[in-house]
Amino acid sequence: MTYRVGIDIGGTFTDFALLKGEQVILHKNLSTPEDRSVGVMEGVGVLAEKEGLSLGDFLGQCEAIVHGTTVADNTLIEMNGALTGLITTEGFRDEIEYRRGFKEDIWDVRLAPPPQITPRRRRLTVPERILHDGSVHKPLDEDALREACRKLRLQNVEAVAISFLFSFVNPEHERRAKEIVTQEIQNAYISASHEVLPRAPEYDRTSTTIVNAYVGPRVIAYLERLVHSLVEGGYKNQLMVMQASGGVMTKEYIDGAPIRVLASGPAGGVIGSAHTGTAKGHPNLLCVDMGGTSYDMSLVVDGEAPAEAGWNMHHRYLIGVPMVKVETLGAGGGSICHVNAGALEVGPRSAGSEPGPICYGRGGTEPTVTDALVMLGILSTDEGFAGGSFTLTKAGVTEAFQAIGDEMGYGAEDAAFDCWRVVNANMSQGVRRTTAGKGIDPKDLVMLAYGGNGPAFAAIQAEDLGITKVLVPKASPTFSALGTLVADPTIDEERSYIASAHALDLERIRQLWGDLSTRARKYFTDARFDADTIRVNYQLNMRYPGQNFSLSFDFKSEVKLGDLSFVDDGFGERAIELFNQRHMAEYNHIREHEVPEISGVRLAAHVATPSPSVVAGFSASGVEPKPAKSRRANLGDGFKDTPVYLGKDLAPGMEVMSPAIIEETFTTIVVYPGWKAQVDAAGDYQLVKA
Repeated sequence: MTYRVGIDIGGTFTDFALLKGEQVILHKNLSTPEDRSVGVMEGVGVLAEKEGLSLGDFLGQCEAIVHGTTVADNTLIEMNGALTGLITTEGFRDEIEYRRGFKEDIWDVRLAPPPQITPRRRRLTVPERILHDGSVHKPLDEDALREACRKLRLQNVEAVAISFLFSFVNPEHERRAKEIVTQEIQNAYISASHEVLPRAPEYDRTSTTIVNAYVGPRVIAYLERLVHSLVEGGYKNQLMVMQASGGVMTKEYIDGAPIRVLASGPAGGVIGSAHTGTAKGHPNLLCVDMGGTSYDMSLVVDGEAPAEAGWNMHHRYLIGVPMVKVETLGAGGGSICHVNAGALEVGPRSAGSEPGPICYGRGGTEPTVTDALVMLGILSTDEGFAGGSFTLTKAGVTEAFQAIGDEMGYGAEDAAFDCWRVVNANMSQGVRRTTAGKGIDPKDLVMLAYGGNGPAFAAIQAEDLGITKVLVPKASPTFSALGTLVADPTIDEERSYIASAHALDLERIRQLWGDLSTRARKYFTDARFDADTIRVNYQLNMRYPGQNFSLSFDFKSEVKLGDLSFVDDGFGERAIELFNQRHMAEYNHIREHEVPEISGVRLAAHVATPSPSVVAGFSASGVEPKPAKSRRANLGDGFKDTPVYLGKDLAPGMEVMSPAIIEETFTTIVVYPGWKAQVDAAGDYQLVKA
């Protein structure tokens, strides 16, 4: 027997999905913030026990372990990354502070700039200049560079970002600077822009390179600890790591640009959603993931969740690498309910896993969304909760909500209900902003809800948004972990090349794509993949003259690596045609009399890997399920005696009418008034407007 293990670390729980043939086995345990690799190894040990194996035997039979991590995100949230310095071209010292004059909230005149990763005293410049065509206008002043290193060394920097003008055209100066910095500041992590983001514009590249330097040492140190523990435990293969682009790749590839793992956890859920939704006949999805700390929203259109490179703002910093688009709110099960200036608010502050919600009984004192669900009777305090792995308690919960009620002028149960209403409204409004920004009406989508708390709110949110069908996979509590097993090993990289579509240097385009192909071949073969199995999407970034941002599109898709026979005399006209189609789809207009320009070439190479199978369809069995118990619960229209069903008792073809609560091992599905739950042929749930 061989196994594949998917792992996703959240702020509260670490999720595991074990693929054993066609069977999927789920597990969750609390995250260990002091060293998240400890929580991973604890969970792997539990999976081994479930299979009746020692840790060594289990790991020895694992053909793949795929991991989504929040280490980079947590580093930016907590601002505890490496002490970072910047070396840049003379005259560009303050570019990172200009930030294009961009503020995330243009209406807030008092919005402070984000905390500086590289304050001015650690931003140093050196004389050098490469022009836009790659020619050297001013040689690199190596003496000035060594003096800059001396100043940074005196400030005890742990990481150095190097970003020179037009290094993406000619990296000669950056390569030499990296050699000198390595000599002068020993043991420093070095992030060079031509390796991290070799393209224009300048601010995007510098920002991405700085953030990469800031999070890099933490990400690499964490992955090295985890790899060491896995190898010591008996794992014989390479650790595969989820990327923000929606693909996975080896740790060795991630080491070159750790920024690629930023927001990688949510990306796994989106890729899993696209796979599941398409297989079940619903290629257009609103994906919502409510975990312990956050609420993530994303869209799948025509079965695709494309990675976009460009104006990606994460934790108030611009990250230019390709990312699956995920919008995040501070609205999770651990989000804290509190009164602010007479108004009830929920989040964004979270109780996390330490101490966690009050009902965890681990020392929490501030009421959270999870505590509100306990108060409302939606979550169980029985011993069988979460498969018996731990039990919720109501001790202290009522008192905490009564304190809120005292401020608001009502009782504890009303306070808990208002927390439920506020967090639901926050999430629904977040969805409206996300869909409106894409010109999409939520009514035209099917919702796919996952995460430990997603199914508890899914139907009531769908009601608010006009959505009439919700998919809840049986694996929803660890769906992002399962999504990592769906994702293919992928390399997604680009290079700058700016030219009018009527004046292209085809040889230059072949060279750039050829270089990217060679790089992809190396990493895939090093990871023991057969080069003949690699498939490539050759893509272009294009824009109309004067546009600030480019659109990416496939010029040639699913071709063999290195096959550039399509770069021929008709290349330019075909590029214009495809770009106009893409522009029309995105913006609903084209500029017929303007010749667009290419701003870069991109390569997305992947290898198909085994994925969990998905079964579709629902046929009513006519068998009426019997509730296992009932309890007093408020599902939006007051407290009533509400039937409770156990997921293990529900077979394909069964229907559960509202109002009802369905308890799965690691999640609770609420069938709100006016809805019904159906168990489809795969044992997954679909919530349908009754």
